[in-house]
Parts: sequence; structure tokens; C-alpha cells
Amino acid sequence: MKNCISINLRKDEIIIKISENAEQIEIERELKRKLPELKRLYQDEKTPIRVVGKVLKNKEIDRLQKIIEEKLDVKIEFDMPKTLGLSSIRRVYQREIAVSETTFHKGSLRSGQKIEKEGSLVILGDVNSGAEVIASDNIVVLGTLRGLAHAGAKGNKQAIIAAGTLDAVQVRIANMVKEIGKEEASIYRQAYISVVDDKIVIE
Repeated sequence: MKNCISINLRKDEIIIKISENAEQIEIERELKRKLPELKRLYQDEKTPIRVVGKVLKNKEIDRLQKIIEEKLDVKIEFDMPKTLGLSSIRRVYQREIAVSETTFHKGSLRSGQKIEKEGSLVILGDVNSGAEVIASDNIVVLGTLRGLAHAGAKGNKQAIIAAGTLDAVQVRIANMVKEIGKEEASIYRQAYISVVDDKIVIE
């Protein structure tokens, strides 16, 4: 994708905007090609750089930061979340998650345990009441889900939650929450949870 990066000089910062649909290899190639243009914007002052646009994974952010820092000694800020907790959700976005990095956790989670991961998360066991699993993409629990599962934690409404048995009182996808009544929970086996028409649906 040509011109997947644009560079604009503002009063107190330089904005690098990355196209939403650009692939990482294209972004890196274009950034290296435009580094001379970026360097020309610097005279005496070290104007900070802010990168906006496509939401990147942590390792992709690190690669772009390294490319810039090899040529310029400036402060670089990426206007996107780098952590998963609920307090770090800064904007809602969507991206393709059919293929995403997956973390496997072997064993059940006890009450008080919490796992937060980039990409998808597969639990090879149960998530007991009082435990939490949070992922930026999908969550799959091969056993029973009794605790809190929050998929698409950075705002991705395309994320799904799947569980061998669903016995939780609440599930979350992106910024949406679904409460599950006691009389309702026992009927969900091989549960598949997704967002349909801006509502969380359990099948």
C-alpha cells in the first residue's frame, strides 16, 4: 500500500498517521522511505512525534520506535493503548481477528487469579468464580467459565467468547456487558458468545 504513512508538522508536534488497513511490512518500508522527509522537519528544536491511526501491537510499536530512533533523538508517543486493563481503553476500534496471536494457559484459574493478554487467550481448564481473563481478541475456555471473561478488551466488537460450559453471572465484549440470571446460566453448554447488532448474544 503506497502512501500508508502521512507526516504533518503542527505547532508543537509532528504527527505521523498510519493507514488503518496497512500491513506492518508496508508501514516499516514506508517509514524508512520517509525518514529523510522527517529529518528535514528538524532544525534546532526536537519537536516531539505523535503516531496516530492504525492500532498496533506492542512489538509493532517497538519496531517503529526503533526505526525512528536510529535516525532521530526525539520523544515519540504512540496514541494507542499499550496495556489491556479497563482503565487503558482509550478508543473503540475494530480489526480482523480471524487470525490473531494466541496464548495458551494450562490449568484452571482460582478465585483471585487474573490473566491479561494481547491477542487471543485459550484456557485449558476452568475459570472459577472470582477469577478474571481479559484479552484484546478472543477468549476460549475449554472447561467451565464461572468467573469474568472480557474479550475485545481494547474495544474490538468482533471478538468472541467460547466456553465448554457457561456458568458465569456476567460476560463482556468490548465496552458491552451482559448480565446472566441464575435461571438462565445452567442452559448454556458449548456456549458461543458474540456481538450481533450491538448486543451480546449467547448461542
